[in-house]
Amino acid sequence: MVLVSYPVGMVLLGVLAMLTGGTVSAPALYWGALSGVCQGLGVWWLYAALGSGPISVVAPLTAVLAAAFPLGVGVAMGERPGAIAAVGSVLAMVAVVLVSREATDEDVRPHRFTRAVAAFTTGAGLAFGLNYVLIDQMPVDSHLWPLFFGRLAATVVIVAVAAVTGNLHPPQGFPLRLALAAAVLDVCANIATLLALQSMMLSLAGVLMSLYPAATVVLAIVVLRERVTRWQALGMVLALVAVAMISLH
Repeated sequence: MVLVSYPVGMVLLGVLAMLTGGTVSAPALYWGALSGVCQGLGVWWLYAALGSGPISVVAPLTAVLAAAFPLGVGVAMGERPGAIAAVGSVLAMVAVVLVSREATDEDVRPHRFTRAVAAFTTGAGLAFGLNYVLIDQMPVDSHLWPLFFGRLAATVVIVAVAAVTGNLHPPQGFPLRLALAAAVLDVCANIATLLALQSMMLSLAGVLMSLYPAATVVLAIVVLRERVTRWQALGMVLALVAVAMISLH
C-alpha cells in the first residue's frame, strides 16, 4: 500500500508546495528529510512488530511512545502546559492504550512479545514521536516544502526496504484504488499535523495526535460494522474528555 500511497503523496505535496509558495531553504530540506526517514522507518518497524507480535501489546505501546516522546521533549524545551491540560494529557495516554487494544487471534495463533518484537515496537513508537518533534522544527516560511522533502525521503526508505526484503510488489485492482485514496488522506493528515504543531505546544499537539486510533475504531464501527469492546468504548470517552481538557490550555 505505501509503495503506492507514498510516491503519489509526494507528487501531490510537490504540486501543493509549488502552488502555496514558500522559501526552499536548507532547514526545510534537512528537517523535512529527517522527518521522512523517521516516517519510513516507523511504518516498516510497526508492520514488522504487528506481523510477528501480539497486536494487543504492540499497538498501544507504539501509540503511547509516540505520544510520550514529543510530550517529554516539549517539557524539556520549556513548555509548561496548564494543570487541566496536563491531566488531560495523562487521560489521553490512558485512552490511547484502551482504544488501541484489539480483539486478536491469540488463542488460535499465539504471538510472543519477543526481544525482536519489543525492539520493532519501541523503534516504531520513538520514530513516530520523533517525527512530530522534527515537524515542529520546520520553518514556517517554507510552507509545505518540508513536507514534500519528507515524503520524498520516506518514499526512498520504503522502496529500499521493499526491494531488500523482496516485497516490491504494488497492489492491483481495488487495493490499488484504496492505496490512491490513502495517498490523498495521507497528504491531508500531513498538512493538518504541520498546522497543528505550528499553532500549539509540541507537548500537547503530540498527545492529541496520538489519539488517532479512536477515529480508526469509530470508522471500523460505522463502515465495517465491527463491534467495539467495552475497554475501547471507555477509551473513546476518555479521549473526548482529554481533548476537551487539553483545548483549555
